[in-house]
Amino acid sequence: MGITRKSGYEIKLMREAGRVVALVHAEMKKIIKPGITTKYLDEIAYQIIKDHKCDPTFLGYNGFPATICASVNEQVVHGFPSDRILKDGDIISVDVGATYRGFVGDSAWTYPVGEISDECKKLLEITEKALFAGLSKLKTGNLLDDVSGAIEDVANENHYGIVRQYGGHGVGSKMHEEPFVFNYRVKNSLILKTGMTIAIEPMLNIGCDDVEVLEDEWTVVTKDKKPSAHFEHTALVTENGADILTKIPE
Repeated sequence: MGITRKSGYEIKLMREAGRVVALVHAEMKKIIKPGITTKYLDEIAYQIIKDHKCDPTFLGYNGFPATICASVNEQVVHGFPSDRILKDGDIISVDVGATYRGFVGDSAWTYPVGEISDECKKLLEITEKALFAGLSKLKTGNLLDDVSGAIEDVANENHYGIVRQYGGHGVGSKMHEEPFVFNYRVKNSLILKTGMTIAIEPMLNIGCDDVEVLEDEWTVVTKDKKPSAHFEHTALVTENGADILTKIPE
């Protein structure tokens, strides 16, 4: 299947899915603190998604057992929510998808738990900066590689590892559509066109690039066990730049 460009009606549905994902993140930001479990976050996310007439996109996806991916510290992506209790100084990446009438919104954010180290504060700040650097290139007529390069430049300037096996992707009636979006330059000559909907998602590590998958066959961790951060928005390509779909409208 090639890259789909969405109709006005499809974009409207994706905007609603994205708004619900943004509501989940607004609640996560409020409630994440030392002493709560990642399972509790999952239950809250499930409730919000259901209350807004959406379905949790991740639940059951290729057998994934939960509504959110909850990835703590050296966990990069795809962590399972569990009875693990968050403690002061942890960082947690919450990735969540909502499906509204068959269309998907997908967004991830990394949150501090209580007081975190300056090293982790900087990691969060720079990874978020890399996300917006990528989004700034998501414009009709630009190359997809411009997006990848903008993320890579922010990572390199700050000497962070770039997760290479995972990246952004097209989004629409499926959570993962074409194209795959690398977080570093790969000489991709794909030209961005109005109506494409793409999730941009840098994952940066304090240490090396290398990651591995744990025995649960889902959870991805950094090989050197140093912290990783993950920020993601789903956005629409327009002539004026990225129209972010996974946010609460003003």
